[in-house]
Amino acid sequence: MISNQLKNQHLLWRAGFGPIPEEFHQLPDASSKSYVEALFKASSKFPGYIDVASNVIKGLVMGVDEISRQTKQLSDEEKKKLRRQSRQDIKNLNLTWLSEMVNSKQQLREKLSLFWHGHFASRNLNILYQQQLLDVIRQNALGNFGDLLAEVSKSAAMINFLNNNQNKKGHPNENFAREVMELFTLGRGNYTESDVKEAARAFTGWGATVAGEFIFRKPQHDTGQKTFLGKTGNFTGDDVLDILLQQKQTARFITQKIYKYFVNEQLDENKITWLANRFYQSQYNIESLLKDIFSSDWFYDAQNIGSKIKSPVELIVGIRRMLPMEIKNEDAQLLLQRLLGQMLFYPPNVAGWPGGKNWIDSSSLMLRLRIPQMIYVSGEIQMKPKDDDDQMMGRMDTATSPPADGKKNKGNAKMGAQIVGSIDWNTYLKKFENISREKLLGEISKVLIQTQVGIPESSIKKFTDDSSRENFIKTATIQLMSTPEYQLC
Repeated sequence: MISNQLKNQHLLWRAGFGPIPEEFHQLPDASSKSYVEALFKASSKFPGYIDVASNVIKGLVMGVDEISRQTKQLSDEEKKKLRRQSRQDIKNLNLTWLSEMVNSKQQLREKLSLFWHGHFASRNLNILYQQQLLDVIRQNALGNFGDLLAEVSKSAAMINFLNNNQNKKGHPNENFAREVMELFTLGRGNYTESDVKEAARAFTGWGATVAGEFIFRKPQHDTGQKTFLGKTGNFTGDDVLDILLQQKQTARFITQKIYKYFVNEQLDENKITWLANRFYQSQYNIESLLKDIFSSDWFYDAQNIGSKIKSPVELIVGIRRMLPMEIKNEDAQLLLQRLLGQMLFYPPNVAGWPGGKNWIDSSSLMLRLRIPQMIYVSGEIQMKPKDDDDQMMGRMDTATSPPADGKKNKGNAKMGAQIVGSIDWNTYLKKFENISREKLLGEISKVLIQTQVGIPESSIKKFTDDSSRENFIKTATIQLMSTPEYQLC
């Protein structure tokens, strides 16, 4: 029998980043329906624009002509400084959005934005483009998929990442057209090479200015007749997107990805068909699709609870929500993301992060199990990230998080960073103030562990501090968070 508390925690982990201590008293008795309603209501408000770009970057976007003149006058060293500043701004964007995931009441919107961040993966060292794309995703996360698709497709980040600025009449670049079909809408195998070529012709002339604004360069557009997915006409890029949305396969492809992300890696074809049909009939209303999922009895079935491996971002954010903390050296979180394989704004490739069991290997699992203890005692991370030059966009830097002594890292040296944080235990401890000592560990486990197979108490107790009730709760919590079972939600 699945407890009401476990069901509610399941919803909070899938539709957000896990519960916070202030919610503990509601978990056993509140209905899942009330939680679903509260999640959607809290996320109905449109989020504010996250702007961390420095003035030196903004100073170059006062006008395309002026930018062109200034850029030509910049020395190589000045250009390097601008690139370094943009990389630093992207790190700040990472940490600012991470903080929103931790603290925002719009948990569903931020969780869905993280999903779309992987679906519409884009690597770009221009902070202004990255900010714009993130805003498009966060604003449209729960809206209409067609609107989201159009705005992402016209974003400077995506146009530049997929080379559509180079897509011109007579010399079509197929990269953008291919990825729009393979990764954003239909999925591989549901279009032909001829469709790619014809779609590329339709997208000719689509570009973006240096300032990040979409521009249609009419002289570069191929005005000839095109045949795409069985339809013939003088198609533009907008026409291609409309035709893609007319395909039921698009609704199915998006539904499958959302099901894998929010429900289970193992697809249930009957449920996918039902959800995809309703998604298509709603004209791609994302909120309706998510309500269909979270309001269904099968979402809370045993096989779906505790079946998903937390992504690195989910893990970090979930710990910070469960144990409210102040992290004095926030940059340490960047190193953690990189070591664990999910650094925001640096997807491994155009397909985004593969997820699932790909999150875990021998080194990343050991680090995952150490994170709670490192936070508890302000421990030091002394590991060298994988030399993933592809992930770092050809600009390997050995200073993702500088060592505590301030000395410059050498290329082959291990990168080290100490997590300097302090946990506010007060609200968390109150949850357990009326629990008898012999039942404490069981109650703590109920809040932290989503798997239905319990952890032997003896294996936890031998590593706890039993000198006081408070120390027992703290150390038991850290030990439970350091188990393989805590990696699941």
